Amino acid sequence: MTLSSFAQFGAQPLFDKPLPIGQLYFPSWQRYEAACRGIFDRQYYNNNGPLLGEFEDRLRLFLKVKHAICVANATLGLMMAADAMQLTGKVIVPAFTFIASVQAISWAGLEPVFCDIHPETHQIEISKIEALIDPDVTAIMGVNLWGGSCLPKELVELANRHDSKLYFDSAHAFGSAVDGVPIGNFGDAEVFSFHATKVLNAMEGGCICTNDDDLAARLRSIRPSYGSETPVSIVRVANARMSEAQAAVGLMSLEDFPANQENNAALFELYQAQIASVSGLRLLVPSGVSSSNYQYAVCMVDEGEFGMSRDLLIKLLKAENVVARRYFYPGAHRSAPYGQEFPQFVESLPNTDAVCASVIQLPIGTLVTSSGIEKICRLLQRIQMQSGDIKAALES
Repeated sequence: MTLSSFAQFGAQPLFDKPLPIGQLYFPSWQRYEAACRGIFDRQYYNNNGPLLGEFEDRLRLFLKVKHAICVANATLGLMMAADAMQLTGKVIVPAFTFIASVQAISWAGLEPVFCDIHPETHQIEISKIEALIDPDVTAIMGVNLWGGSCLPKELVELANRHDSKLYFDSAHAFGSAVDGVPIGNFGDAEVFSFHATKVLNAMEGGCICTNDDDLAARLRSIRPSYGSETPVSIVRVANARMSEAQAAVGLMSLEDFPANQENNAALFELYQAQIASVSGLRLLVPSGVSSSNYQYAVCMVDEGEFGMSRDLLIKLLKAENVVARRYFYPGAHRSAPYGQEFPQFVESLPNTDAVCASVIQLPIGTLVTSSGIEKICRLLQRIQMQSGDIKAALES
């Protein structure tokens, strides 16, 4: 086999069009059209409409929580949660997360304190949190990554010992569970994302879950809801209402969730079986959960064993129309403005830096087939076997 068999060197791409990493599970046009006709017939498009109410009720039952409060997107949900919990001072957060997790802390006028992660699971390293706690720390934000969990039960115990608030960015974790308890039930609040790239989507959107009645009342007043039954004192409001069109897609997506989760699990198992034979790649299995949504196929690239860097591998895959991504890069502690504002963290998170340099996300979801995964894994095997020649050709 010669280098000319790779698209990077002139061959036809392995796939006719780009294969994305997002879930992209959408209802059929017929279902969506019927739902939208109902919205137009009612002439009720936003502001706590009937579909939103139904969606929140069904989410509450599915997740077994007291309150499910839908919002326009998950970033707004994290911003609202910080305000509703009346946080002050500092919030401990892993640096290995989507930057919006940290930006929501800044928006609330709080200071992030960056914590390192476990190199095997990519979740926040609980053993490193205690040393970061000082009198100004009022909360911990856990981030449940890759369809797994950051050990929320242990975090609850730690937060209770230090009289700290605890909330979670659970954008990756809808439908996952810890010892049979659905994620959404831990800490003071948990925030889910319903972006199109997630296994449950409302085109865009999110949801804040809590079992605290007072916190729920403040969240509904911040949203705003124009109808909260409990008058509460809040500092500000956010235009974070979910539209009826979003709720319609969310309801259909929730109905489809079991089948979509099952499809993800089957695709993940295929990746697991095939990647095991590719030297230098390790597929990350969702950690800390009794069940997962399997909405991510995440690999660690060992440059020495695989024969090339993660970034060069991404370049080769892109040429074949395999849209692999590096997540998250750089770590939040090195991103603007945090690297400049908090320089004490820049060189103090070695596990985060190592994972940021070696993690790769592969396509999984509705547009990915079993045969497609087999093609991707054969391609990975070919790239690894010819890594020396590929590097030499590209560096010459």
